[in-house]
Parts: sequence; C-alpha cells; structure tokens
Amino acid sequence: MKRLRLLTLAALVAALAACGGDAPPIDVGPDPRLPEPQRGLVPGMNIADPVKWGDQRPVVPTGYRIDAIATDLKIPRQTLLLPNGDILVAEGKGGNAPALKPKDILAGFAISQGTSSVKGGDRLTLLRDADNDGRYEGRWVFADNLNAPYGLALIGNRLFVANQDAVVRFDYQPGQTRASGPPVKLTDLPSEINHHWTKAMTASADGRYLYVGIGSNSNITERGMTAEADRALIWQIDAETGMHKTYASGLRNPTALAIQPGSGQLWAVVNERDELGPNLVPDYLTSVREGAFYGWPYSYWGQHVDPRVRPQKPEKVAAAIKPDYSLGSHVAPLGLDFSTPAMGARFAEGAFVGEHGSWNRETPVGYRVVFVPFRGGRPAGEAVDFITGFMGEDGKTRGRPVGVTVDPRGALIVADDLSSTIWRVTPAR
Repeated sequence: MKRLRLLTLAALVAALAACGGDAPPIDVGPDPRLPEPQRGLVPGMNIADPVKWGDQRPVVPTGYRIDAIATDLKIPRQTLLLPNGDILVAEGKGGNAPALKPKDILAGFAISQGTSSVKGGDRLTLLRDADNDGRYEGRWVFADNLNAPYGLALIGNRLFVANQDAVVRFDYQPGQTRASGPPVKLTDLPSEINHHWTKAMTASADGRYLYVGIGSNSNITERGMTAEADRALIWQIDAETGMHKTYASGLRNPTALAIQPGSGQLWAVVNERDELGPNLVPDYLTSVREGAFYGWPYSYWGQHVDPRVRPQKPEKVAAAIKPDYSLGSHVAPLGLDFSTPAMGARFAEGAFVGEHGSWNRETPVGYRVVFVPFRGGRPAGEAVDFITGFMGEDGKTRGRPVGVTVDPRGALIVADDLSSTIWRVTPAR
C-alpha cells in the first residue's frame, strides 16, 4: 500500500510538472540573460532515480584520474584537509521545517527520492594515507554525537565545527585520530525551523574570524518575515569569544564559503529561490562585501523585483548588489574551493564548485563539479566541466557532489552524499 501511494504521488508530480516544458538553461557568467518569470500550479520537477555506481565512476578530463578513497560513509557533506594530509569528513543530515502547502509535500517527495536513504552519521570521520600512495587505508571516527555537522575550519590547534544549531570547538594536534574530549560551544546559531539547515563555514586568512552561512527559512518568505530573523546572511564570528555580527545579508542560502588565496577575500556560492520557472533564478558564485545586501527576498540578480514578496521594499531593491558570476538556475552549488597550480595548467587559477543538481526543473542541470577560471583575482571566462557522470546518459543518478576541497599537493577531494563516497581526482603522472 505504501508503495502504491508513492507511485501515485510520483505520477501526480509528473503530470502537474508536465504542464510546461523547459526552455534552454540560462547563461553562466557575469551577465546572464534573464527570462521573464513563469508561475504555475506546482513547480516543474524531475525526480532523480538513484542507483549504485557498480563498475562505473565519475568522468574526469583526459590526463586526470578519479578514485574512491572512502565508501560506506553516513552522508558526507564537507571535507577539511588537515596539516599532515589527513582528511576530515563531516557526515550528517539536518532540517526540521514542516510543509506549509500541498505543493510543499509534492516538492518534498520529489527531492527526497533523489537523496540517500542512509541515516546521517552526526559525526566526523578522519581518513589517512600514511604512505602517500593515494589510498587512504586509515579511517577513524574522530567525533560523534554531533548535530548535523557541515562547516569545518581549523585555526592553529583549534578545530571548529558548524553544527546545524551551534559552532563548537575541539582541541586538535596533528596526527590525532580521536577528539581528546567533548566539544566546547563557541556560539549558538539560528536553528528554529531550519528550512535550510546547512551551516557553511570558513576561517579568515589571519585566523581571527569565522564566517558562517545561515540560509533562509523559506523559499520566498512563506513563513513570514519573523521566521527570517537572522537568516539569509553570513555571520562574522570572533573565533576567541564567539561574539558575532552580520557580515552580509540578502543571500538566500549560502551553502559554501572560501577565502581566496593572496587577497584574503571571502567568496560564497548561493542557492537562489525557486518557482519562477526553469531558468530563474541563477544560483551564483560571488565575492562577499562587508555590509552588502544581495537582494533576497525582495529582488534577485540585482534589481529584478520578486513580485511575490509582501510588503515590497523599493529601498532594499535599490541597495541590492549584483553577484559576480551566474552558475545557472537550479544547479544547487554546495561546494567551493580555490585551485592551485599543482592541479595542472588548465585548472591552475580559479575555483572548483560542486553542483548537487536540480529538482525544480524537468530537464536536469547540475550533478557535476565545474571549474570557474579566474584572471587577476576575478572570474574570467565560461565555467568548464571538471567531473561529470553523476547523472548518467541513462537518466540514473549515481552520485551528487557536495563539498570540494583542494589539496595543494595536487588533488581535488569531493564528497558525494548520495553514494556516501569521497572521491579524489589527481593529474595523471
């Protein structure tokens, strides 16, 4: 009976979504062409169909190889490279927002079908390649009993973890395989409702501050503005005291943060709003200016007004900053890190972005890791595929990339939360 109900619901989703077809994807880059908004009874959807990797693996450019260095994890999200080369993996699954309308139930069902059925680990796992042969034969649970850990940062001998409800701290010494004691809370994070639960985090170049991304509690204020207090923004947190302030606002869901080498500039990837059609609104990569407002909920991509928001605030629209770089609509970027020359000449200067993949689109997009080339410290040129094949030509979904971490020795570490795998991509030598 349960299976029959699921099949019936899936058929209803497909029938409603079939009311209109997808147009081609919008442009990527600094100046995307934005179509007119499209509204419907329910948003267009595509229910991902997960299968095992089997003897297949993701596709990388010629001259590179990809290996699974850890499998059978419990929903890996983000990774952190430690000074001795160990890799720390945050595993978990959070959120506690109730559905508001029948369409939310439909959308929630569609999204859940393309995610892992594994229970989140609420833990940190440590991986070690002791002999530097590319095989991470050592594996330990570094800390457990956490609360949907996501963001990770290391400052000196202090390891910071952004749970869905708080930033906590562990003492850390290189080579350690297990936390020496329970975590110490640095500061609480907004977590009531937690429509967007992932708390991205990075540390400033000087180690004085932590930056934490806090997503909105709705798509477009359906729960009211009271529920959006301290949401859709990035906090700057003093790493010593836990004191914090709003660093930037109007970012609907900042899902990954990174500090640009050399400049110390904070960058973010942001998941934008849904239900304005298959080609709106662009998810984006942007530098984050202190005190800047990026539009949500009143406008998108600068001064494009969202008519669904009440009351309107023209003064906020006028102040909205246009992001630096469109990644395309509904690609769902969840990972970000800057490259190094050790990744090869073609990928020496720029940023890798993990695109988890769309749900609010009949024709899927995302499901890949892209490279955005930079020149002079800014995005310059069209994003290129670096890892594909997470969704195969057969329409089956074998993996979904989340966090990406660059090893300066010449490797890209990618967390795949659908197959619970950590992938490692290296230039062939």
